[in-house]
Amino acid sequence: MSAAAMLNRIEKLRFTFGPEAAREKRRLFAALGRTRFTRAADLLRLHEALVYTRAYPDDEATLAVAERLLRAFAKRADLAALRAQLEDSGIAGADVRFRFFAPTALALATAWPERLTYDWERMDDTSRLEELLPLLAAHGETPGMDEYDLGLRGWLDRMKGPRVGDAAFVTRRLAARVRDDQLFEKLHDGVDAAMKLAWGPGGPSRTLARWPGATVTFQRGPLRKGRPDLREELSRPPVSVTALSRRDGERALALATEAMVTRGRDLDVFAYGDAGDVRMVDCGDGLQFLCIGAQPSRRLLMESVYGMLTLKNGVPTGYVLTSALFGSAEIAYNVFETYRGGEAGAVYGRVLSMTKALFGVDSFTVYPYQLGGAGNEEGLASGAWWFYRKLGFAPRDRAARALVRREEARMARNPEHRSSRATLTALGESNVYWHEDGKRDDVIGLLPLANVGLAVTDLLARRFGGQGERGAAECVREAAALLGGGPAAGWSAGERQSFERWAPLTLILSGVARWSAAEKRGLVAVMRAKGGPRETDFVRLFDGHTRLRTAVAKVAEGTKA
Repeated sequence: MSAAAMLNRIEKLRFTFGPEAAREKRRLFAALGRTRFTRAADLLRLHEALVYTRAYPDDEATLAVAERLLRAFAKRADLAALRAQLEDSGIAGADVRFRFFAPTALALATAWPERLTYDWERMDDTSRLEELLPLLAAHGETPGMDEYDLGLRGWLDRMKGPRVGDAAFVTRRLAARVRDDQLFEKLHDGVDAAMKLAWGPGGPSRTLARWPGATVTFQRGPLRKGRPDLREELSRPPVSVTALSRRDGERALALATEAMVTRGRDLDVFAYGDAGDVRMVDCGDGLQFLCIGAQPSRRLLMESVYGMLTLKNGVPTGYVLTSALFGSAEIAYNVFETYRGGEAGAVYGRVLSMTKALFGVDSFTVYPYQLGGAGNEEGLASGAWWFYRKLGFAPRDRAARALVRREEARMARNPEHRSSRATLTALGESNVYWHEDGKRDDVIGLLPLANVGLAVTDLLARRFGGQGERGAAECVREAAALLGGGPAAGWSAGERQSFERWAPLTLILSGVARWSAAEKRGLVAVMRAKGGPRETDFVRLFDGHTRLRTAVAKVAEGTKA
């Protein structure tokens, strides 16, 4: 067989499992492993077949063949010849180009300072980087900078020293000079600089990414391709939820970063993940989720946000972003391209089960971007809206409901009918919802939680004007007096910060002075939990505090922009 014929055949066997298919896969992989490709696209096809087999192996022998070829992939002679054409593929041996955001750039600059450089060919505007140059210099360097014009690249080359990339130098130096994390982020990301992470041993890749020590479940039969019954899925909790040690939490953050960096993506909750708030959710059959919470200082005022890295037999195959509160969760679900067309529906069912187990929610929503709205071309092309509709999700917007009825009537008359791009765009303009126990209006997506922030702004402006620091301190004192307690010995820095952030909101909640002592203590516990070890604790305490939940909803519904 020719190389092209072998690649076609191995791709056709993608969803076929069993002894006979496994033997054929091993023969094809062995032959393809000896093949020297002249086209980058063909080498990439082999790589994708191997990493897919690593996630969905037929048996131990087939897994061993795939892993052997993947371990040697970076050393292939054809890869060396085709390396430039494989940039941004995430393959071991190829460089990665991306406009890395501040926390990811700093992590890469710390781990591989010699490999992180600016991608000058793709730099649209260097003026903002030039403006930062004086911030990077020590005072003793200023006479030279005042006198000589070496140009931006000339000065960076002179200042950075040997064995350090210019982007790594700027990122690390800026972080050292600007100690406030959020200010560092604003300055760094304001440059919007294109960067390149050169390949080197131990560097991030999709080729070798895997959770260490993961138990492998072999794929003996067909994949679960059907649409799940969501009620049935929610009735089956995960097999286990295990809190990881801080050391393993760091490993989880590293794997999540690797999965995103090698796919040209960045996710805040992974970049600012808390190694102390990482859990492994095991759903059986080799499907697991690394559930990562945000550092206390990076948490939102209201919703609790977690990022989940999807693992199949330890291999990252996608990610989930969940925002939960008010017994509801907004979920963004992504399957990495290599693993699409398989178990998307079945895995999504497990995502909802995991979300219910962690947060205790019974209502779920998907926001427009996931549906193809807000310019998401990938969502439009894949018909993502109908993926969720066929699972039972429905819009609450009146115009969208009418459009759905018309489309479903057309499909009933003509099963071959497919929604036009214009129709999908219109459908993707509003959230869709699924409720386990009946429709509610006090859920994420319908409840205008942004108005809570407006109400706090009005309070602070009315009482303190521009004196933010004095206002914050006064709100803490008043909230502690109102509730009969506040930050005390034993509270962590995150818990104290959380109380301070919630104090102004506490002062505008209706009727708090008339609450019972137990209800006031409950509110203090909620405020503390927001900055505590696990933000899921905050969600459960908040949702279990009926008077607080009602009072916050009243603020959200009563404030106008």
